[in-house]
Amino acid sequence: MPEIDGAMSDDVGWLARLSPWPEDGFGLDRMQALLAELGDPQRAYPAVHVVGTNGKSTATVTIEQLLLAEGLSVGATLSPHVRSWSERIRIDGHPADLPAALARVRPAAERLGATQFESITAAALAAFADAHVDVAVVEAGLGGRHDATNVVSSRVVLLTNVGLEHTDVLGDTVEEIATEKLAVVHDDDTIVVLSDDMFRPLVLRGRIVLGGAREAAEAFVGHRLDTAVVADLPGRLERRPQEIRDGAHNPDGVVWLRSHLDRSDYTICASILRDKDVDEMLGLLAELGDRFVATSSSSARSLSAPVLAEHARSHFDVVEQVDDPAAAVLRAHELGEPVLVTGSLYLLADLEAAESR
Repeated sequence: MPEIDGAMSDDVGWLARLSPWPEDGFGLDRMQALLAELGDPQRAYPAVHVVGTNGKSTATVTIEQLLLAEGLSVGATLSPHVRSWSERIRIDGHPADLPAALARVRPAAERLGATQFESITAAALAAFADAHVDVAVVEAGLGGRHDATNVVSSRVVLLTNVGLEHTDVLGDTVEEIATEKLAVVHDDDTIVVLSDDMFRPLVLRGRIVLGGAREAAEAFVGHRLDTAVVADLPGRLERRPQEIRDGAHNPDGVVWLRSHLDRSDYTICASILRDKDVDEMLGLLAELGDRFVATSSSSARSLSAPVLAEHARSHFDVVEQVDDPAAAVLRAHELGEPVLVTGSLYLLADLEAAESR
């Protein structure tokens, strides 16, 4: 995703150029080797590990804010970002010194051929150790079992929800996907927080608690928390004048988004990745408005605007295609306000980059 908060440092530029996908398949061997060269910083603190399909970043920041209110020093790592790479590593609620964190891990990461996600995750875990945090709240990337974050000592694991996504890697059913995500639970004394009882039979160790982010924070501190906190993240139900931006990127995300909106007359501007259930997403979005502007993001996995528009014509009365994301949003406003911009966090990142120029 583009960096928009000033010119990239050399190390941030290096990170941005790395491949996000491992060429030799998913696994933890390279991540464990990288951390070993860094002195195994992940062993310096306990963690709350956040896994799931949707809502992980919001849950991570909510837990972070609740634990900060308890007087704890908290590290948090999020993915993906919308405005800049600096969103990925937070210490006590603020962006860490990202160039310094990357400079520490870069020599070993280059030597080992670490991926983009392995490198930024290692940088976060090392920065947390250097800051002597009391706890790290760690958002998983893809799945759990083979995810680069599956190296922390988790006192608490939160499963936000499970939907059908990345089936080529995680499995063809929600049960298979949930099993992969819950593979981050390693110890019998880990507290596993589930949103409901659906996946209880899949929890093979640990103690189960029902709830969400607040219950995960309470499980960590061992008592009830009454503090009110707000997880304010760019691109997550972000309200602007006559416009809402949300990174809903799969059907479950659109269902959540729809439940938080109270009108159905939006002009929708969207980009969708080709590995998503495009028609199901469009069918759900059509309940929020009958005008649609198709565009494309900078992601190599993004559908082209013409292809997305072709899919959309069976769902919307008015469909237009505009290749450039910023121009697409402008056209959506011309077709009728309010405007809903959604479908991909990559799209929102592209818009932020364009607006910063």
